[in-house]
Order: sequence, then structure tokens, then C-alpha cells
Amino acid sequence: MVKETIRVYARVKPLGRRQQAGIYSVDDDEKPLSSLEIIVPRDLADGFINNKRESYKFKFQKIFDQEAKQDAVFDSIAKPVAECVLAGYNGTIFAYGQTGSGKTFTITGGAERYSDRGIIPRTLSYIFDQLQKDNSKVYTTHVSYLEIYNECGYDLLDPRHEASRLEDLPKVTIMEDPDQNIHLKNLSLQQATNEEEALNLLFLGDTNRMIAETPMNQASTRSHCIFTIHISSKEPGSATIRRSKLHLVDLAGSERVAKTGVGGHLLTEAKYINLSLHYLEQVIIALAEKNRSHIPYRNSMMTSVLRDSLGGNCMTTMIATLSIDKRNIDESISTCRFAQRVALIKNEAVLNEEIDPRLMVAQLQKEIQELKDELELVTGKQRTSALSQDELLQLDELIETFLEDNDPDSTLDVGADMRKIKYCFIHVKQLMNHSKISDKKLSQHISEEKDANKEAGEEELKKLKELLQQRDNEINILVNMLKKEKKKAQDALLQLNAASAGSKVLEQSVSINLEESQSPSSCFSLKEAKDFSSSVHRLPFISRQTGGKMSLGCQEAFEVFKQEHADSITIEDNKQLLKQRFAEAKCLGEKLNEVRNKISHLKREVTQRHIQRAALAVSNPSEELNTLDPVEEKLRKQIEEEKKSYKTMFNRLKGLKVEIEHLQLLMEKVKMKLQKDFEVWWSEEAINLQQENPEMISSPNTTTVYPQFINSSQHLSTNSFSDTTRVSPNEDAAGKNNSITSHNPILKTREGTYLGYSEENANRYEISAGTGDSAAQRSCPCQQMS
Repeated sequence: MVKETIRVYARVKPLGRRQQAGIYSVDDDEKPLSSLEIIVPRDLADGFINNKRESYKFKFQKIFDQEAKQDAVFDSIAKPVAECVLAGYNGTIFAYGQTGSGKTFTITGGAERYSDRGIIPRTLSYIFDQLQKDNSKVYTTHVSYLEIYNECGYDLLDPRHEASRLEDLPKVTIMEDPDQNIHLKNLSLQQATNEEEALNLLFLGDTNRMIAETPMNQASTRSHCIFTIHISSKEPGSATIRRSKLHLVDLAGSERVAKTGVGGHLLTEAKYINLSLHYLEQVIIALAEKNRSHIPYRNSMMTSVLRDSLGGNCMTTMIATLSIDKRNIDESISTCRFAQRVALIKNEAVLNEEIDPRLMVAQLQKEIQELKDELELVTGKQRTSALSQDELLQLDELIETFLEDNDPDSTLDVGADMRKIKYCFIHVKQLMNHSKISDKKLSQHISEEKDANKEAGEEELKKLKELLQQRDNEINILVNMLKKEKKKAQDALLQLNAASAGSKVLEQSVSINLEESQSPSSCFSLKEAKDFSSSVHRLPFISRQTGGKMSLGCQEAFEVFKQEHADSITIEDNKQLLKQRFAEAKCLGEKLNEVRNKISHLKREVTQRHIQRAALAVSNPSEELNTLDPVEEKLRKQIEEEKKSYKTMFNRLKGLKVEIEHLQLLMEKVKMKLQKDFEVWWSEEAINLQQENPEMISSPNTTTVYPQFINSSQHLSTNSFSDTTRVSPNEDAAGKNNSITSHNPILKTREGTYLGYSEENANRYEISAGTGDSAAQRSCPCQQMS
């Protein structure tokens, strides 16, 4: 239980442009309270003898001057109350003051800027933020919004507000239970699971409030509004529930009818507002008196709803809004006096905890059942009915929990029912037998796994030994190749040094031919001879598509063999020729598309010309349609010319297709020949290595190594020539729309003859092509020098 007085704060409204400020001062140096002094100068018109009081001094918890921001007001006033509500206490924050003094701006906020949010939206944001951080409890939040207009209560969250008149809506009535707790009938309680839903409910209620324009305020609220947040929390597994509520009250402003001069409907509203505030003051005065036996809560609906907030189970805070204007200085003094009376009231806040009714019912039912079982055990009456399925499941869970518990003092309590006791004995016996059988099977399974793992380990060790021997053989072959290549490089270096004494012209021609040469095995320069050993290790993997079946030694050997092969020059020439034919086919395809589009365009122009002449004949019957149109004749001639051009290029494209297909076939033949040569060479190297070092290949398992490499060389040749026969989608664009034929290609082999043709035809095609390249011109410059 927390006993404390109502905390009272004051806020001064900023003055308008045409308002004259009154004389006041704020003293924040006094601790723990702040003091506000209002000075009212004497009016000389009242005469020299004037005993009217000039200075009025009031004390508040804190005073917010005209420059105070909304966030500072929230942190000092609403945040402590919201924390108490989250802890399980009731809370109330209400604003009191004359009309136009800033009560609604303080409680609800302004709509112009986001920083002008009032206490209600900031409190909602803070509460839901704290609920999201606390995962130890399960929270449920509900919201209600009550409006008291002319002493009648209305639900601002009622969806019928927009379609019905205020008189037709159901009125909220007060119900009181025997414990004098207040219940509101026809007031809906809306659940809000997050901040967005709660703010939507707040905005919905604000749009349904009664607002009117008065001489004191352009948007004056003509009713009292109470926005209530209900929070219930429960820890998982606990039987207690905490329920708390937070009232955020925006009272209607009091006004002097003589000063405002309102009439009609506004006058009626002002009467009810002033009357309810008068009853509120009566309750405050009665609570401040110590020996008062009766508190007039029932005089008005507002005091009845706020019974707990005023002198009851609640932590209450009041904000007195002041308008320090010369015209309103008397009303501001009255507001401060009211606040001083409120500060004398003491509340007793109690933690709102209660037992969950559902758990209480279940606990009582369990106790009744235990008493029945004990009674039957004492009287000796035995039950003959079988246990239900739910009872059997419950017994299984109890037995499992008992067996898993390591505490030696734990007990299995199933009550005094002999049926349950017998079932527990039978179930435990079955579990014991099952565990023995499972232990035997587990031991057998473990022994079988050990034997299987041992056999698998031996097989893996055998495979690793074979792989290690295979790698040693490959390294020996590569070392022999490296020695041969070094010897060739040294011979080439000696030839170059001997030839350096010759003419400079010959040296320049040698260097040019060396740069143009693409075969690393035909001749070695000085730099190539020095870097050969490192270049072997930089050769790329060729077996990307073989799935890892090719060893590194076999791959590197094939690369070196391919570069030294006599057909390497022929392969490169055929590559370039094939690329040229593809480029020419692509260009022809684009031109064909252009010609086709142009023909279609011309046909559309002819059709358009026909339509124009027909329309002209309809408008002018004198015109003759049979006469020849020169424009149409010109268009038809252009169409015929374009068709001839299209046919010529199409025939050329067909010839290119045949030529490209023939080139690809010849490349495939060269690929197969290179593959067979590599298989023969690899077998010879393996035999030579076996004859030179018979002790290194003594293992019987190594006899299958070299055939494996020979078979895997099929993957090498496939990947080595994949870039030659692969055609990109862009290069084959013309071939998709048009069939392609070609002339006979010019392809050379290492013997110097032309594949697919006689020597005479080959010479004729070579002269017509104008290449001028011969096998002798492509040979190594070192051979020319020698």
C-alpha cells in the first residue's frame, strides 16, 4: 500500500499576439516545491482607501513556464504514473483550468507538429515500448473512451457515432455492485495489441468529441473526456493476475457567462460544465476536511466515475493550466486555489492482484477428487469402472516425471485410487523390461559399427597408398619432360647467341617471327627458357567438366603436349577462320533483318496509298482509280530491288552455314587425332619410366595407373577444344532465322596438305584467298637461321 497526496503541477500558457501579460514570477529555487506569485496591481479608480490584496503566492510540485515543451511535461508528470500502472497500481492524470488555457493541448496534443504530441499519445508509446521489452509476463491491453456531455455519458468508440444523432446513441449508465465498485454499462472495451491500434482508437474518439467555437476559444471542447487504459499482466505458470488502469482526463473549461456573453445552446453547455466542476470542487473540499463522514460522489457522473481517483485506490496527478492574461488573471487565481485544495487529498494506492478464477476452479475440483479417493479408501469401497483416457495420459506423465527426477526423496503421488496404483506398477515393470532389451540391442549395434568402421578405414588406407604411388609416377614423368624442355631451351639460347653476330636485319626478322609464333614448343626465346620451369606450374586446370577425375600431372602433361604438337598452328588458323565466318554470318543476318523490315515498310506504304486513293475516289467520284499511280509504281520497284538484294544475301548466308559446318567437322578430326597422339605418347613415357626406374613402380597396384590416365585424356581433349567449337548466342543470331550454306574452307594439317581437297584445288583456293602464308613461313625462326 502506498499513501501519498495528490501531486499538483502548474503550466502557464504562452500569450497570444494581442494579449497583455499579467505580472507573475516563478521561483524554482525552493526545494522540493516551486512557487508561483501572481501580482494584481491596485486600480486607482477604486479610491485611495483600497484594502484589496495585491500578491498571491501558490506552491506546486513543479511549474512549467511558457517555454516548456511537451516532452518535458510528459517526463515530469506522466512517466512516473505510467511506471506505477505497469507495476500494478491505478493511476489518474487530469487537467483543470478555465476555457482556452491549454488543457486539451496538454492532454491530447496539437495536430500541427509531431513534437506537439500530448500526454495520451506519449503515454501509449511509452507503455507499449515497455511491454515489448518485458518478456517475463503476458500482458493484455484494452482501451475505453468516455465522454460526459450535459451530464450524459457517451461511448466515443461507438461505430454508430457517424451515422446517428447524439440523442439516438445509447447512453452510458453507472452501475454499482455491493462492494461499491463502479461499473459502466454501454461503454465498450476495445483490445489494443500495439501502439498503432491504440492511437487509431484515440483518433477515432477525438473525431467524435463535441467541439464548438466560443469567444474564448475557436475550438473549445464542450464535454469532459476520460481516456482509460486497462492493463492486465500474468507470469507464466502463476495463479495471480495483476489488473491496473490509467485514467487520462481532459476536463471541459470553466467560464464566466457574464464575461463571455454566450447564449442559446452554448449557454446550456456552459451551465452543465460549471455545475459538474462545482460538484467536483465540493468533493475536493469534503475530502480535505478530516472529520467529514459523507463524500458527495453521486452528485455528478464525473465524480462517480473518478471515485477511486479522488481519495481512493489510485495514484493521482493534477495539471493546473493557467492563462496569465490581464483579462483572465482572476480565473487563473481561482484555478490555483482549487489546485491547493486538491494537494491536501491523500490517496491509498494498493497493488491490484487477484487469483485467476479458472485456476481456482481447477484447484477446487482437484481437492474434491482427492477427498473422494480418500473417503473410498477408508470405507473400503472399490471402483470397478476402467480409467479414462485422460487419466491414463496423466498417469503416464507422472511416471515419466518421477523416473527422470534425480532427487532421491521424490515421491509418486497418484492418490488413494487402487486402480491408479496398480496401473503405475504395471507401467513401471514394462519400462524396465523394455530398457533391458534396448540395452542389448544397443551393445550389438555398437560392436557392428566398430567392425564396419575398421573395415572402411583399412580400405581407405589402401586407396590412399595407391593414390600416393600414382602421384609419384606422375611427378617423375613431369621431371623428365622438364629436363627435355630445359635442354631444348639451352640449345635455342646457343643458336641465338651464334646468330647475334649476323646482320641486324635478320635479327629483327627473327624477333618479329618470335612474337608472332603461338607454339611454345617450336622455339624458345631467352626469357621463355628462363621462365619455363615456373610456367609449367601456372598451367590452368583443363578438366573443369570432368568432375575432378583428372589428376594435376596428367593435365599439365597434356597442355605441354598440345603446345608442342605440329597441329597447334593449324588449330589456331582454323580458329581465326571460324571466327571470321561467324562474324560474317552475323553481319549478313543483321543486314537480312534490315532488308526484311524495309520490305515490310514499303508494303505498308503501298497499302496506305491504296486506302488514300479509295477515300479520294469516294469524296471525288470524278477521279479514276484505274489510272496508274507514279508513287505506287516507284514503291513497287523499290520492293523488287530489295527482294533481289535479300535473295543474294540469303544465298551467301546459306553458303556460310555449309562452310562453318565443314570447319567444325575438320576441327573435330584434328581434336581426335591430337587425343590419340597424346595417348600413345603418354604410354611410351610410362614404359620408359618403368624401364629406367623399375624399383619405383614395384607395387602391383600401379599397373592400372597409366591406363586410367589414358582413358581420362578423353576429357582433356574435350575441354581443350571447347572454346573452338562453342558459339555464343549473339554470333549465331543470324543462323536462327535463316539457313546457312558456305564455300569450301582452307584448312592445313601438319603435313602441309589441305584436308578435304586435292593439292591442285588447295593451291587455287590459297591463291584466291590471298593469304600468302605457308608452312615454311610459320615455322620457327631458329630453323630458318640454321
